[in-house]
Amino acid sequence: MIKTVIFDLGKTILPFDFSRGYRALEALCPYKAAEIPARIGTTDLVYKFECGLVSPEDFVRQLSHILELRIDYGQFCEIWSSIFLPDPLIPEPMLAGLRKRYRLLLLSNTNAIHFTMVKERYPLLAHFDDYVLSYEIKSMKPAPEIYREAIARAGCLPGECFYTDDIAAYVEAAKNEGMDAVQFESCMQIQRELNARGIRWQN
Repeated sequence: MIKTVIFDLGKTILPFDFSRGYRALEALCPYKAAEIPARIGTTDLVYKFECGLVSPEDFVRQLSHILELRIDYGQFCEIWSSIFLPDPLIPEPMLAGLRKRYRLLLLSNTNAIHFTMVKERYPLLAHFDDYVLSYEIKSMKPAPEIYREAIARAGCLPGECFYTDDIAAYVEAAKNEGMDAVQFESCMQIQRELNARGIRWQN
């Protein structure tokens, strides 16, 4: 029997589009939007940031140097977080209904800048009982440690946890730790998966 329902964040709860941020940065540096991901990708800075090994201030300073940005910290945070789109993929009433019946966790590879913003701007995140975040755990999916932390916070057996994520490799890693996990495709698809397991969110 499922006791805890665990969701990924990006492209599962909230849609995002990195190109929105790159286009905004283009106006503030010498590089075209299409060139920015490759320049960032020459370093492991984003990985370190999402593992909590670099502070937000250091991240902004180092990335500003890499991209030759003319920007202050607040402006950077606003642009860096502009990737998230306004309409969630999972409706808030569904999360509210799940939380009444199950423990509800968020398990995400994310960073301090993004998560601070999404908590402020997306009230539906308040329905989660706890957040298992890569930058706080200092481990990123698909590493086993972050799933084990999620299971510990779930307070139940791995097989009593249902997890969904849009990335197939992250779903497989969850299964390797004993979770019941499926790849997220759409809200309707995940509702069918929940129904098949007897997981209810409606009266």
